Amino acid sequence: MVTNTEQIPDSPRHPLRVTWDVWSAMYLREMIARTMADRMAWFWMIFEPIATIAVMIFIRAYIRGGKNITGAEFIPWMIVGLMGFYLFREAMLRPMGAVEANRGLFTYRQILPIDPVLIRCFVEGMIRSFIFLLFVVVGSLLKINLIPDHAFGVMMDWLSLWMLGVGLGVLLSVASGLVPEVGRVVRIITLPLLLISGVIFPVTYVPAQYQQYLLWNPIVHGIESMRLSFFDSYHSIPGIDMTYLWFWALSTLTLGLVMHVRFASRLKAR
Repeated sequence: MVTNTEQIPDSPRHPLRVTWDVWSAMYLREMIARTMADRMAWFWMIFEPIATIAVMIFIRAYIRGGKNITGAEFIPWMIVGLMGFYLFREAMLRPMGAVEANRGLFTYRQILPIDPVLIRCFVEGMIRSFIFLLFVVVGSLLKINLIPDHAFGVMMDWLSLWMLGVGLGVLLSVASGLVPEVGRVVRIITLPLLLISGVIFPVTYVPAQYQQYLLWNPIVHGIESMRLSFFDSYHSIPGIDMTYLWFWALSTLTLGLVMHVRFASRLKAR
């Protein structure tokens, strides 16, 4: 009886086993680089939203007067918006340097330029999810109401913002790999995106005749939907539709994957 041992998936030399080992190494390398390469990495990831919240509390308390949002307390409202936006932003920005940083791994035939991009997106999602949970736990200890009224809805909205960032991140990883200036432009526009996405100022403050233009921004749909799931009595502007966000997420992800297939050889050769 003849046995073809080369087709056994558990063989140590099987291509799938080699690919899995390399992916695992890439994941560990990325996680260590993101969290331990810089001694202040965790500090900045946690301090950034805290500093932003502190500044906004000061502005609202001493300039506008009062710090309440209709249907929600201001600090939890701000934390939810910032965490959702930072998840989207990091999932969009971090993949842009993944191809260049992992170029040496392309000597493995099984490793394609898309692999380090997706691993970076996964790592960022895990880190941001952990930080968000940390804020929820610490906030609860400090008597800040960060327990969502609809936990499943929050998880789905969180996943939606993550996928929107992943879709744009995959697309931009190709664009910035071919044209490096694209990455610089994208990083510049992240601050305007923060301002027009309803993160730090309620979208209800915008005059009614201009609110329809805010709805062109898919980030607004994700952040406002997550706030609606967090705070049962919160009211947002009409027209929030997560189908629109998922249209953007899946469209950009599909286009990004197609571009990775089309330009894989050029990304490896640069």
